[in-house]
Amino acid sequence: MKPGLQFRLHQQLTLTPQLQQAIRLLQLSQLELEAELRQIAESNPLLEFAEDAESDADADGDAADENGFDAEFPSRQELPAKSSKEDESTATPSEELAPEWDDDRFHGEAGDYAGAPSRSNGGDEDGFEPQNAAPESLQQHLEWQLNLSQFSPRDHAIATAIIHALDEDGYLRDGVEAVEVALPAELRASAGEIEAVRQRVQRFDPTGIASLDLRDCLLCQLSQFSTETPFRDLAIRIVLEELELLARNDSVKIARRLKAAENEVASAAALIRSLDPRPGAALDATPVEYVAPDVYARREAGRWTVSLNADAQPRLGLNQHYCNLIARARGDDATWMKGQLQEARWLLKSLQSRAETLTKVAEVIVRRQSAFLDYGPEAMHPLVLREVAEEVGMHESTISRVTTRKYMHTPRGTFELKHFFSSGVATEDGGSASATAIQAMLRKLITGEDARRPLSDQALAEELHRRGIQVARRTVAKYREAMRIPSSSERVRAG
Repeated sequence: MKPGLQFRLHQQLTLTPQLQQAIRLLQLSQLELEAELRQIAESNPLLEFAEDAESDADADGDAADENGFDAEFPSRQELPAKSSKEDESTATPSEELAPEWDDDRFHGEAGDYAGAPSRSNGGDEDGFEPQNAAPESLQQHLEWQLNLSQFSPRDHAIATAIIHALDEDGYLRDGVEAVEVALPAELRASAGEIEAVRQRVQRFDPTGIASLDLRDCLLCQLSQFSTETPFRDLAIRIVLEELELLARNDSVKIARRLKAAENEVASAAALIRSLDPRPGAALDATPVEYVAPDVYARREAGRWTVSLNADAQPRLGLNQHYCNLIARARGDDATWMKGQLQEARWLLKSLQSRAETLTKVAEVIVRRQSAFLDYGPEAMHPLVLREVAEEVGMHESTISRVTTRKYMHTPRGTFELKHFFSSGVATEDGGSASATAIQAMLRKLITGEDARRPLSDQALAEELHRRGIQVARRTVAKYREAMRIPSSSERVRAG
């Protein structure tokens, strides 16, 4: 074969670093965005946060007041201009290094900030954020009690292994066998020895910790009551023999089986329900996450409007001082600073694009789901990502990034944007009902059902059919399980 030249015409999509950065910023949540921008600002001197700049300005102003500069000298903007020769010959080192002060450093093209007006400082008067003490975990709470108890070194090691084998509810789900395997080889404790230590740990606070199951937990707590406590013995019998009937609140059958009066069974059941079935949950060290909305939906002049949360927008901008130094820089310094300036402007443009995209998507969601905002979950319309993408002229993947971990505050509560998306089920009139609306209808039907004769999944499906919603029984069961509502047999209530 002879060598030759060929021309080919083809298209190729290339993600530039700027586009990759814009996509990354789009999918970040509010807290992740703040952390990302802080990291970028630390590596780029052309970027600064407004609060940082304001603190620097306040510090400079305080220093000027202390030295008496304001009273004896004119401001830097009022100093007479010098010729270039005079600058070279008479400028002192301190004057050469003095920054050009600009009262409008946060305004104009170079000083524009990507974000909203300043927000108040949520900390104390010194500017420090209030810090809460680290929450005590369940294991730490139990180990503290263990160290104050009189355990032999061998039992102490066994109790430590038991404590670290507990789940978040405080149960020893895997049994003493798992503790036996976790112990060091030199201990070689038997199952009976571990069980004896476990029963001692059960008396720690909270009582019932390290139980094997619910029955064991309730019995441990009941044993702590005085023998003179009314209905204590009957409650113990109910937990031992008829715990399943107690879960169904069938006091009639419990009274018949235990040959006791119904009022006594009811009193014993009330005593059992006063116990804690999850003793370890009260010491859950999982930090509480607070959600700040990204957008607000308000009804103004008879129509729904959308606005960005000003306090949630990052107030990032260009440092005017470094921007002024670019014109004086030479050589590699000038090239580097110009590159940093270009990256900073790309970042600010990406932040502005992120805010605009978020606003557009939120406006479409509010317009499509205005019935939900007016009447509640039962009026939620079916909505998928493709419909929003077509309306705003973007790809579905972009809409997915925008709606993930972004929240909207409405008069009905704060919801993630993905909450407004749901599939549809056909209705008799040719329309469709969203899965969210169907779940709201099911919850309403179950709430208003007869406690003696709860509605089965088939009965719920037939009731929805009468309302014009074509849904199968298995679909009702799926929605019911998604809402964590027990089946009709488990919802039986005695009269």
